[in-house]
Amino acid sequence: MAARIFLYIIAFLVFLAVAAAIAWNVFQDELLRMAFVPSEPVEILDPVEESAYAAANMWLVRPDKDDAASDWLPEGYGEETSLTDAETTAEDDEAGTETPANVENPQEEMAEDRVDLPRVPVFYVLPTTYVARDRWNAEMRDASVRERQELFAASQASVFNDVGEVWAPLYRQAVLGAFLTTSEEARMAIRFAYRDVEAAFDYFLEQIGPDQPFIIAGHSQGSLHLQTLLFERINGTPIADRIVAAYLIGWPISVEADLPALPLPGCVKADDAGCIFSYISFADPADPRQVENLYEDSTGLTQDPRRGTDMLCINPLTGRRGGEAPASANSGSLIPNEETDGATLERERIPANCGDRGILMIGDPPVGYDSYVLPGNNYHVFDYMLFWANLRADVDRRTRAYFEARG
Repeated sequence: MAARIFLYIIAFLVFLAVAAAIAWNVFQDELLRMAFVPSEPVEILDPVEESAYAAANMWLVRPDKDDAASDWLPEGYGEETSLTDAETTAEDDEAGTETPANVENPQEEMAEDRVDLPRVPVFYVLPTTYVARDRWNAEMRDASVRERQELFAASQASVFNDVGEVWAPLYRQAVLGAFLTTSEEARMAIRFAYRDVEAAFDYFLEQIGPDQPFIIAGHSQGSLHLQTLLFERINGTPIADRIVAAYLIGWPISVEADLPALPLPGCVKADDAGCIFSYISFADPADPRQVENLYEDSTGLTQDPRRGTDMLCINPLTGRRGGEAPASANSGSLIPNEETDGATLERERIPANCGDRGILMIGDPPVGYDSYVLPGNNYHVFDYMLFWANLRADVDRRTRAYFEARG
C-alpha cells in the first residue's frame, strides 16, 4: 500500500510539472506582463537640461571619474601569444562557415597599431536594470540597481576601453515591463527615457569637440535609444560622418523597415566603418516569440510594417553580415562566476550562426550561463559576454578602417 501511495504521489507531481509547463508555454506572455508591467499611471517627467549632465553624478562612467567599471579586464587577458588562427580551412569552406577577420596574433598587432591611432571616445548607453513594477521610469540614481549597472558596464563597455574613454550616462530608463506591452503608458515611459539620453549625448558632443570622431554603443533599451538618436538627432547632420561605428546590440533592427531611414548602413564586411553592428542571441531550441510578437506588430522607422522583415544580424565572430562561424573562431567568451560578480575568459566555447529572420543562434545552451537566461532560450543578458574578445577586436579593426579611409 505504501509503495502504491508513493507512486500516486510521484504521478501527481509529474502531472503538476507537465501542467505547469503547458500553462507556462500557453500563457507565458500574460504571466510575464502580470509580473513586470506596472499598474500605476505613468508619471509625467520634466525634461533634463543638457547642462545637468555637467555634474559627475549624472554619469556612471566618465573620463574624469575614478575606478570606472568599464576599465575592467578579465584576469590574464593579453598574456596569450595568440587568440585565434585566422586562416580559413578547407573544411570551413566546404561547410560554408567563416573564420574571424583577425590576424594570427591580434593582441600584438592591436597594440602596435594602437600607438599610431587617436583615442576615440565612446558614448555607451546602459540596458534595462530596473525590473520592479512600482513605476514606469526608474529614478535617475537608484542605489538598488547600481551594482547591476556596474556589472553591465564591466562586461559590455569594457569591450571599448582599448580604443578610448567611455562615457556612460545615467538616465531615467523605462522599466522592464514597458517592453512587454504596447500600451500608451509604455510608449511614454520609453520616450521620457530617450529624452535623457539625448540630453546626455548633446553634453558629450560639447565636451569632445566639433570634429572628434566617436563610437556609440549600447545594449537592449540602450540600443533602442541610440537607434532613435540616429533617426531623430543625427540624421541629416555632419555628426553622422564622425561615427566610427554604432554597436546597437540586443535590439532588433529591421533591414527593410528601419535601416533605410537611418543615416548609417548596416555593416557588411569586417572592416567596414561608419556602420551599424547588431544581433540578438538565442540557443537551441529557440523560441523567440516574445521578441517576434512585438517586432511583428510594430511599424519601422520608414513607416512600413516590420512584419515579415529580417532583423539585422552581424556575426560577432566574423564581423560580417550573416553567415556562420564555428566555436573555434571564438577568441574568448566571458564566463560568469557563481556570484555573477566576476568572469573568466575562455576560448572556443560558443559558435555563432545568423539564422532565420536574422536571429543569432549559438548552438546548444552553453555551460556557465544558467542564471538570467530568458524564456525561449534567449541569451539577451549575455549578448556581449558570449563574444567579448571578438567584439573587442572588431572595435579596433573598424576604428583603424575609419582613420585609414580618411588618410
